[in-house]
Amino acid sequence: MRKNPKASKFWPEGVPHSLKYPEVPLFEFLRQKAEKYPDKAAMIFQDHEMTYKELDTLSDKLATALNGMGVKKDDKVAILLPNTPQFVISYYGILKAGAIVTAISPLYKEREVKHQLNDSEAETIIVLDILYPVVKNVKDKTKLKRIIVTNLGDYMSSLKRVLGKLLKKIPTLKVVEEPGIYFFKDLLEKYPAEPPTVKIKPKDDLAALQYTGGTTGEPKAAMLTHYNFVSNAIACASWLRGKEAEEVIMGVIPLFHIFGMTTCMNTTINLAGTMVLLPRFDAVDTLKAIDKHKVTVFCGVPAMYSVLINHPDVGKYDCSSVRFCISGAAPLPPEVQKKFMELTGGVLVEGYGLTEASPVTHANPLDPSMKTVKIGSIGLTWPNTEAKIVDDKKGIKELPVGEQGELIVKGPQVMKGYWKRPKETKNVLRNGWLYTGDIGKVDKDGYFYIVDRKKDLLKYKGYSVYPRELEDLLYEHPAVKMCAVIGKPDPAAGEIPKAFIVLKEGKTATEEEIIDFVKQRIAPYKRIREVEFRKELPLTLVGKVLRRVLKEEEIKKTKKKK
Repeated sequence: MRKNPKASKFWPEGVPHSLKYPEVPLFEFLRQKAEKYPDKAAMIFQDHEMTYKELDTLSDKLATALNGMGVKKDDKVAILLPNTPQFVISYYGILKAGAIVTAISPLYKEREVKHQLNDSEAETIIVLDILYPVVKNVKDKTKLKRIIVTNLGDYMSSLKRVLGKLLKKIPTLKVVEEPGIYFFKDLLEKYPAEPPTVKIKPKDDLAALQYTGGTTGEPKAAMLTHYNFVSNAIACASWLRGKEAEEVIMGVIPLFHIFGMTTCMNTTINLAGTMVLLPRFDAVDTLKAIDKHKVTVFCGVPAMYSVLINHPDVGKYDCSSVRFCISGAAPLPPEVQKKFMELTGGVLVEGYGLTEASPVTHANPLDPSMKTVKIGSIGLTWPNTEAKIVDDKKGIKELPVGEQGELIVKGPQVMKGYWKRPKETKNVLRNGWLYTGDIGKVDKDGYFYIVDRKKDLLKYKGYSVYPRELEDLLYEHPAVKMCAVIGKPDPAAGEIPKAFIVLKEGKTATEEEIIDFVKQRIAPYKRIREVEFRKELPLTLVGKVLRRVLKEEEIKKTKKKK
């Protein structure tokens, strides 16, 4: 079993191998930091600063309001908001009320919102006004009793709000007050900061029903406890070697996603840092924010880093304040990693996690010398976390160094199970181990590598081909901006590797050129057989390419030809 290599020269200096995690509610982070640093900025949103004292007080007020409206311990409250101060206030306010958060993607359509509301059994939702029509249209098909509406400009600076309305840049929608409809700011003005006293058992009580992205089927909810979140946020702060009350952390990865929720929000609060919130990812807005607010930590996804390094105006902004970056949610192409570090002078490393583990289990050491960083690896297991590679058939036999199999993990961050899905829970949680569904390997130094998703593996004439290996190769081509490889159905071979490519602005390439580029660098059976150039690829909000969508398109084309 490959545990933390305690005697290894690769273990990051200053990071304990084992940490102590207090059995406290997640919202204790905020209460403690508000008491210690009341006047420090907890968030910056569109130039409006909110202090720790203000955040603590407002979330107390929301907890009081929810309690006054009938929300009880273990009730589910949905959040349908982009990265705004209201998201953070709502998150901690819900927890202080003893309720359970279920965060919904602002990009979801009616069918998806209805599914999550019904599956989670949420009776209350906090929603941005421009997203209200989606909720209104599904309300009668759900258990919703209370809809709390807020506005994007509610927590902007006065000047930004006025200018935004004059220029009509702040999208708004008039929501008519009626029974069951409440307004966020009105509630916080009406109710005092006197939250109910709720007894929380951190290892047993849920903080969130966190839904998986649905890239491999219908989303299902991981039951994550207060202790799951507390342990992962503390481990993240330790791995970052975060300086209390000094870090400025970029909050552009969506907070509704588990990666943003832990690394950008909960970790920042734990460190008494400052979150710089952006409601959506825009290259120029992100670069401006890094420059203006001197961001020190940037947790993001590969697609973000790729867009930033390829932006024509990137040289106009000073990004030298960035010390540490962790990339997650999707594989980090080595070429993107190298170029981003050249841009900032900071350290960008790949990490690994999944919703079911709150989410982080692995990361490379944040080593400025790069001597203990292995390009292409997800790194070492985090403190108090164990991992091993087992056979991908029965998942029992531990495999030796270098052999490929399924990655399984164990630690304090692992979920209790899937909400209302005992069969799926039994399948992924076995003898205390979480079966990730990812194919990986481990080297002699204890560094882990993800080869691909178990379900994404394609079979060419009986040979196993992993799309990620081919994608990493394609990113080395000077004309490739973004790519994805799938197994296209083929009557003779079973499946053939097909690449979908988005070219960099001003660059050209032919199908033959791409196929030959890969052919020169890989075994014959792994070669790409087809290339399709596109202007864009289907992505989740956090930048994962939806291979499933591309595969479904190919299957439909194949059926039409028949």
